[in-house]
Amino acid sequence: MTTLNLPAPDRRALLQRRIRLLVAATIAYNVIEAAVAITAGTIASSAALIGFGLDSIVEVASAAAVAWQFSATDHEAREKTALRVIAISFFALAAYVTFDAVRALLGVGEAQHSTPGLILAALSLVIMPFLSYAQRRAGRELGSASAVADSKQTLLCTYLSGVLLVGLALNSAFGWSWADPIAALAIAAVAVKEGREAWRGDACCAVPATPSGSVSGTVSGVDGCADGCCSSAQKDSQKDKQ
Repeated sequence: MTTLNLPAPDRRALLQRRIRLLVAATIAYNVIEAAVAITAGTIASSAALIGFGLDSIVEVASAAAVAWQFSATDHEAREKTALRVIAISFFALAAYVTFDAVRALLGVGEAQHSTPGLILAALSLVIMPFLSYAQRRAGRELGSASAVADSKQTLLCTYLSGVLLVGLALNSAFGWSWADPIAALAIAAVAVKEGREAWRGDACCAVPATPSGSVSGTVSGVDGCADGCCSSAQKDSQKDKQ
């Protein structure tokens, strides 16, 4: 058994409030993103934009699961259910992206140029990494696998934003309609992997990292996780305290 320091009660309360705020911001942004993407995609006959809008809806479902979990005093009791919702969200996203990419490769529909789509993709590419990083950092320190899993969903949205931006830009500039579905298939594979990890509860740092000024506890294994993310979380926590 390896000794692991757990966050003090005041620190845990702060992290829980932070996660709730980040989840609320993620939901609000994704609702707007979904409305803009689906509307712009319908006007431009862009399957990629419509798919991006549906991904935003999936992200809302994932974030709502975490919001529901942290609305309870004993949020750990709802951890497994929240993880299952997040995992199903990943699988649903992968299924749709794959279906939509195959349709695009088969030549079903020809997307038109979309200025709103390009602007939306660029904004999401800037905003989503910050939301993902902040929630992942808080989730690792708190030891919440669902918060970390949801941050991965947000990070996946960042990748999709990049794919969408490149796809729309290449289609507008050169008419290369095949670029987006090829990249989207790679994103779908990542979504399946993340979904499997969330379903098993394997999200990085499912045990709390070691912040300064904390209470001792124990877990088995070195640092409580195998990929070194807890060490990273400890460094983040120390910076946050300074």
